[in-house]
Formats: sequence, structure tokens, C-alpha cells
Amino acid sequence: MNRTFRLGSRFASVAAFIALAAPAFAEPLEATLYKDPECGCCEGYAAYLRENGFNVEVKPTDELAAISRKAGVPEGMQGCHTMFIDRYVVDGHVPVNVVRKLIGEKPAIAGITLPGMPMGSPGMAGTKTGKFVIYTVPKDGKAASVYAEE
Repeated sequence: MNRTFRLGSRFASVAAFIALAAPAFAEPLEATLYKDPECGCCEGYAAYLRENGFNVEVKPTDELAAISRKAGVPEGMQGCHTMFIDRYVVDGHVPVNVVRKLIGEKPAIAGITLPGMPMGSPGMAGTKTGKFVIYTVPKDGKAASVYAEE
């Protein structure tokens, strides 16, 4: 009886290890990031995503504003770069946990945006001085709302 308990215990330990390690073996999230050819912080954001398990293709463009507008990001809500991941647009220096939340929840929106270039945000230099407010990029011209605060 003691042997059975040990075998069961070992099996449970191995099963728990596999369950915890499983996400590490998952395919990386594929993303395409459009950025101004001269912008270095966008490269920093791409590196940040790669460090967090994303596979990011960076495409320099002089048409960044047009790409953001076409994706539904209003002009006053645009970030520093525009990324497409899964079926969503992610504009600006959005923290990775918020991007993962978006992909996991799959809300009925076009995407999310962190407007501007907030100091201390992923890929940006400086110290974070306040909350990052990430807004929805709604579909069909609806009003944006707060998606997350970081």
C-alpha cells in the first residue's frame, strides 16, 4: 500500500510539473509591428515583446498614421507604433500583460491603444509617473472606453 501511495504521489508531482511548464512550450504569439523608420523606442518595445515570448516582425513605414486610422484608431488616441496580433490592433506601448489579456478574453472590439509615448512604459525611457490608461479601439464608430489601467 505504501508503494502505491508513493507511485501515485510521484505521478501527481510529474503531472503538476507538466501542467505548470506547458505554457512555456506553447507557440509564441505572432505579431507585426509598424513603426516610423527613425523611431528607436519602437525597437525597444519589439525587444520587450520578444523577451516576453512574442515573435515580432518589425516593418518600418512612413505611413504609420494612415495604418492606425485604417485599423480604427482615432487620431487623438494613436500611440507611437501600430501592431497587429491575432485579429486585433494594439497601438502604442501597451504592457504585455494587457496584450495577453486582450488575446485571452477576445472581446468584440478592434483592439486597444495606449495613446502617445508615456515615460516609463515598455520600450520607453524614463520613470513611470502615473497609471497607464489603455483604451478600447471600438468597432463601428462606437466611443472608446477604458480597457485597463496599469
